[in-house]
Amino acid sequence: MKVILQKDVKDVGRVGELVNVSEGFARNFLFPRKLAAEATEKRVKEYEHLKRVAEAKKKKAQAERQELLNKINGTTVTFKLAAGDSDKLFGTVTTTDISKELQKMGHSVDRRDIHLEEPIKVLGQHKAVVRYTEGMEAKIQIAVERA
Repeated sequence: MKVILQKDVKDVGRVGELVNVSEGFARNFLFPRKLAAEATEKRVKEYEHLKRVAEAKKKKAQAERQELLNKINGTTVTFKLAAGDSDKLFGTVTTTDISKELQKMGHSVDRRDIHLEEPIKVLGQHKAVVRYTEGMEAKIQIAVERA
């Protein structure tokens, strides 16, 4: 019997997959727990349509992210902060600070997508990477100056 999984089922498949299972397994386990629905013609067509819509949304979001990365690649974000005599900052520059500064510049970047090589605790030039997925990344410069 062919069914469309509505939730992930261990050793059977993932959500949205069209799988072939025995009638008893479907009738006694999958259907009562609402883990799957019978794969009628109408449901299969609906599933295919939803799959195409989701794929189109995914491609559009990926294109928007790539456009944003192209815009911010090579951008320099400047911070003016108080520092001690040995150029050591009173505090650190975090990914949240960088995200807020990019927001002021008109670029919406989540702090979790910004990756620093090491915490920024001294004055000078530093590097950060904005990474969405492997291969989709932009390098930005972080300039920390004395206030």
